[in-house]
Amino acid sequence: MPPPDLILGNSNKRFSGVTSTMLQTLPEVQSRMPLTVLGKHHLPAGTPTLNFRDLLKLNDKTRLFHARRNDEMIQALAARKLGAKLKIIFTSTAQRHHSHFTRWLMSHMDGIITTCSAAASYLKKPADITIPHGIDTQRFHPPRDKKQAWQALGFPGDYGIGIFGRVRPQKGIDLLIDAAIPLLQKNPAPTLIIVGETTPKFRSYQNQLQEKINKAQLSKRIIFHGKRPNSELPTLFQGMSLVAALSRNEGFGLTVLEAMASHCAILASHAGAWKDIITEGTHGALVPCGDLEATQQKLATLLKADLLTMGRAGRAHVSSHYTVKQEAATLVDYYQSLLK
Repeated sequence: MPPPDLILGNSNKRFSGVTSTMLQTLPEVQSRMPLTVLGKHHLPAGTPTLNFRDLLKLNDKTRLFHARRNDEMIQALAARKLGAKLKIIFTSTAQRHHSHFTRWLMSHMDGIITTCSAAASYLKKPADITIPHGIDTQRFHPPRDKKQAWQALGFPGDYGIGIFGRVRPQKGIDLLIDAAIPLLQKNPAPTLIIVGETTPKFRSYQNQLQEKINKAQLSKRIIFHGKRPNSELPTLFQGMSLVAALSRNEGFGLTVLEAMASHCAILASHAGAWKDIITEGTHGALVPCGDLEATQQKLATLLKADLLTMGRAGRAHVSSHYTVKQEAATLVDYYQSLLK
């Protein structure tokens, strides 16, 4: 392997959205410049890695360290203090005000990346560049026939409404269920599928929602499908006609891009990058975070709309602006500009 020009932080043993976004661009970035990763967690086989001691030995030339977490900024700053020749950049996706400590760490960075306008609005100092995340549009692609894709999943009803993510209040599962119950009682066509893990901490939250569903006699049409393997997700997206993303707060939110790439219309909150991505009426609808009345109104409107036409427009939009290849190419251009 050639000596690396780029080191990627990978400090969290627990798989997270930050891990996912790093992994999605890794192969494309690696094809464009030599890199290594600090930390072995969740990496594909054959990915070059190093430990902190190895990092300290990289002092023959200046290299770039890309941090996405506070502790990765700390690792890079410590290594630089101990002799490693590093330029350090940080990607800020948080849609909240940073702590004093995080701002102090960021003040020592050589570059700041943000991913969307909402995240950028929380930065005290403007980011150097905005690089939105992208997805693999070959992995997430539309089915030949949306109706057949839905039927192949084996759920009741004529078509599916999906929501993807861990079952917890932050993801707005309760908003969608509360909005959907009166609509599904009047409309027998759609079935709501909730895809995601429920940890013990939020088991009572799911139980409360299930009680509402049972009371409304909709237990066969509002279904907690649980955590599914990553390999199943493209097929699940293909089967849905409408995907909701109603987070009360979100970093970026790849689910919307994955759904749009699969010919799904979108109902999304103003969290994440979704206001940047979605054009109202063309790709679906947007609602304020936590607004049940608006969510129910927009959901009712979408259930009368041409969802497939919206899904096709979404696919075209993602293919033009939000692919992993585009994200990786922009990242590498920025890396190279700093190294020069």
